[in-house]
Amino acid sequence: MQKRDFLKSISLMAGSAAALSFTLPEKEEDAKVLKPHALQKGDTVGLIAPSAATADRMQFTYAKEALEALGFQVKMGKNLMNRRGHLAGTDAERATDLNEMFADKEVKAIISIRGGSGAARILPLIDYKQIAKNPKPLLGYSDITALHCAIQAQTGLITFHGPMGSGSWNSFNVEQFQKLFFDQEQMNYENIHAESDDLVVKSNRIQTLKGGKAEGKILGGNLTVLTAISGSPYYPDFKDAILFIEDVGEDPYRMDRMMSTLKLNGTLDQIKGFIFGQCSDCEPGGGYGSLTLDQVLDDYILPLSIPAYSGAMIGHISKQFIVPVGANVSMDADAGTFKLMESVFES
Repeated sequence: MQKRDFLKSISLMAGSAAALSFTLPEKEEDAKVLKPHALQKGDTVGLIAPSAATADRMQFTYAKEALEALGFQVKMGKNLMNRRGHLAGTDAERATDLNEMFADKEVKAIISIRGGSGAARILPLIDYKQIAKNPKPLLGYSDITALHCAIQAQTGLITFHGPMGSGSWNSFNVEQFQKLFFDQEQMNYENIHAESDDLVVKSNRIQTLKGGKAEGKILGGNLTVLTAISGSPYYPDFKDAILFIEDVGEDPYRMDRMMSTLKLNGTLDQIKGFIFGQCSDCEPGGGYGSLTLDQVLDDYILPLSIPAYSGAMIGHISKQFIVPVGANVSMDADAGTFKLMESVFES
């Protein structure tokens, strides 16, 4: 994910606010949890591109075939294949596809084809009242964190941090999807480990930063995107929440800077629990030396004295948890697990 381009796009957006001609959305002061309607095989799902453009045309084929293999009819966003620079069309075009999919009674869920950057640009153009009237699952991760956060902040709707339409639909992800969406199982999220003849297990190991258990609404996503919308009306309320974060391609000093933002904006002091996923390609670069990612997490999380662990199967990895953003969960930092406290779908 080209997050530096994303941060540049935020600056461009701020400098062209007049051109966007938007007003801040109104939201209820005490937004309640809003659950989407459940899915069934044979339903129609909408495929959209709210962030970066997809250069390889085969990716559209892969996404459509994967969703059909899951048992769905697929409706392509009318602007899905558009392009404007690195973006999948203009801000208005990308927002239109999202708004129309939520308004379309035929469409039962919305899936992003990919992330990249640019989703934050469309946040002021989203029809949140329409979303609240037609609650349905939204699936994606990485840059789609901007949509998860904004929809949560403005409507309270539970959305889903998980595989993209053109992403990896391996047996783990497919089985998890079926259990969550079709069987409506109250999922228990516990890392799996690849078979190995090594003396000790090394894949997907969790590290307990601070033991204990906690319950709360699980919120978060990609750290870069989360911090970039800090201070906006699209940033969720983290009071008594379980914060989960992940990232990719960031040096530890950048992770330190973003964790500092979460400390300075009050997020870390409000949460009841912390889950760190996986930070792919986040090794220190050259120069005079660097803090390690472990040290960064220790510096910001240990003083909170709340249950916390790292290494969850969340992030830019092929096998990843589908996390219902905004759902109530209980976490066990000693075991390195979290589980749903209730159904995430409207009965």
